[in-house]
Amino acid sequence: MKGFVGDVEDLTEQNADFRRVLYTGKKLQLVVMALEPGEDIGEEVHSDRDQFFRIEEGKGEVSIDGHTINVKSDFGILVPAGARHNIRNTGKKPLRLYTLYGPPEHEDGTVHSTKADALRATEHFSGQTTE
Repeated sequence: MKGFVGDVEDLTEQNADFRRVLYTGKKLQLVVMALEPGEDIGEEVHSDRDQFFRIEEGKGEVSIDGHTINVKSDFGILVPAGARHNIRNTGKKPLRLYTLYGPPEHEDGTVHSTKADALRATEHFSGQTTE
């Protein structure tokens, strides 16, 4: 296996898609995201997986179980399994971030160009990894 090796900061900053899965392992998944001004991920709870976010560009706010904190470039966020959470872009430019799901959440290779595409999707991790 080769795993994933790459400039995650650069890949995140160049990404224009709402969600793009870069790599899926058996227990961890790397996804880049871009939120337009005023857009949010959408409040969600992952009962069986932890999630880490890293903000690379922009500013916003994160809510975890009712606690809201302002975030900006270089902030890291860890959401434990079972916590209700959301990230919103409060800036005037795209909020670019990456996230690690453990275990994976999305089907390998998933690309949702817009949030509307993501909301229409029904895919979830089926066990298929990148390699």
